[in-house]
Amino acid sequence: MAIKAGDRLPDGTLTEMIDTERPGCTVGPNAFSVGEITKGKKIAIFGLPGAFTPTCSAKHVPSYVQNFDKLRAKGVDEVWCVAVNDAFVMGAWGRDQKAGGKVRMMADGSAIFTKALGLDMDLTARGMGVRSQRYSMLVDNGVVKAVNVEQPGKFEVSDADTMLKSL
Repeated sequence: MAIKAGDRLPDGTLTEMIDTERPGCTVGPNAFSVGEITKGKKIAIFGLPGAFTPTCSAKHVPSYVQNFDKLRAKGVDEVWCVAVNDAFVMGAWGRDQKAGGKVRMMADGSAIFTKALGLDMDLTARGMGVRSQRYSMLVDNGVVKAVNVEQPGKFEVSDADTMLKSL
């Protein structure tokens, strides 16, 4: 069963590549408890099949990077991109996408969080293993306020413009 508005996010661990040491974070992959880092925050989360893939790189991530200031102006504290890739790949992709300081590139390397959301898909036949469906959701203090899941092969409802309209 896929997560829906009104549900609390499942607690899990996401990993983020940290390039500059700061309090509580060392350089390299850092693990974060979803329950802890969503407390008291409004977060726009979008998930996608994978780093460096065509639609994800050309449209999905850029839509959030380009609209970051508009999302912040509407009360969003953070923007997360979640993909079933490791933190090293997500960090490199974030640098490629110029997402630093705007979109947190959160790795769900074993798809545990994605499966808990009920938003996984099996692309093993295409050589990609288990991946995330393409989606977006607005989360406030750990509770899902809105969720938009794309139909297979589509990119129509999970972009930043759709998120902005829901705020």
